[in-house]
Amino acid sequence: MSTSTAPEVQVPEVKGSLRHATKENAPLVPGRRSFLKYRDLGVTEASDGKLRAQVMQTITGMTEPTGWHYHVCDGQFVYVLKGWVDLEFETGEKIRLQDGESLFIPGGMRHNETAMGEDVEILELSVPSDMGTVACDPPQ
Repeated sequence: MSTSTAPEVQVPEVKGSLRHATKENAPLVPGRRSFLKYRDLGVTEASDGKLRAQVMQTITGMTEPTGWHYHVCDGQFVYVLKGWVDLEFETGEKIRLQDGESLFIPGGMRHNETAMGEDVEILELSVPSDMGTVACDPPQ
């Protein structure tokens, strides 16, 4: 009778740290837009800057478009938890993103938020965590 042993499994090195965010321990932080408040979910620190996660919520209604801009990052992912936001892109696409829908915007893609509901909540992720915003001219 032969006996076999399972091959030894190499356990990968843990990179980063575990982070459990709650309403009580996830602080409000400054953000890009005055009509939104931003709640930091602690992922930047836990991922050593590889990923940022925050929840954006409306404070007041959006009174005018944000203006054409792009983000200096590898990519931005948004998931609408509540409400809606209208966006337009350099590709000519116009999208109304509503609750339960998501969108990935590649870094450097020019876009403009043109309208937003009164009561909006959005989960936003960016890779890497340090995401710059640059105002730019509209596409031709």
